[in-house]
Amino acid sequence: MRPRHKKHLAERMEACAENLMVIPGDARDYREVIKEQAWIDTAAYFGNQNPVHMEIGCGMGTFIVTLAARHPEINFIAVEVVADVIVVAAEKARQAGLTNVLFVRVDAIYLPKYFPPHSIERLYLNFSCPYPKNSYKNHRLTHRKFLALYRMLLTEGGDLHQKTDNRHFFEFSLAEFSAERWTLTDVTLDLHADKETYPDNIVTEYEDRFLKLGQPIYRLEVKP
Repeated sequence: MRPRHKKHLAERMEACAENLMVIPGDARDYREVIKEQAWIDTAAYFGNQNPVHMEIGCGMGTFIVTLAARHPEINFIAVEVVADVIVVAAEKARQAGLTNVLFVRVDAIYLPKYFPPHSIERLYLNFSCPYPKNSYKNHRLTHRKFLALYRMLLTEGGDLHQKTDNRHFFEFSLAEFSAERWTLTDVTLDLHADKETYPDNIVTEYEDRFLKLGQPIYRLEVKP
């Protein structure tokens, strides 16, 4: 379901200019686009050399804002392509007074153009669109074309954390990680049944919705 168009969106985006970067779309093949370098200097933006973690598909920001508040020693990049959604997340961070989160409106497929190789210590994929039709599987954020990009972005020893309510998507993700020789380091088929194992879990907007429906939440951690 698409979010409703926000009133005064342009003005709200402009008001978040300090912590929200908008990157225009590019109609060219992503494989050509990512060859170009337009790297964002995160050290200059944040004013430090702290590790950088990234959430791809930050939604309305509950997860990234909570995580950034818990970990001021880490810099966070929150990626989202939908303007009506990312503006809400950026506003939450501003209201919380957070200075360690940068929101970037960009399609994930172009990330290697804007972030240097091996510059991200951890990636988060929380409740990404499962694109249930098999004909759209290459749009899934755990399709092997995206895994190749993540491998470029992650530091040595870096990892990726995924959560989803969709079992088919989770099984697809496991198969893609395996095919691309990623190493599975942690997995649960029912996150909240194992909540003692994951006491620091942050419940996202989608996660709360699925929990109320009694659906299990699947979670994994992998390394390239």
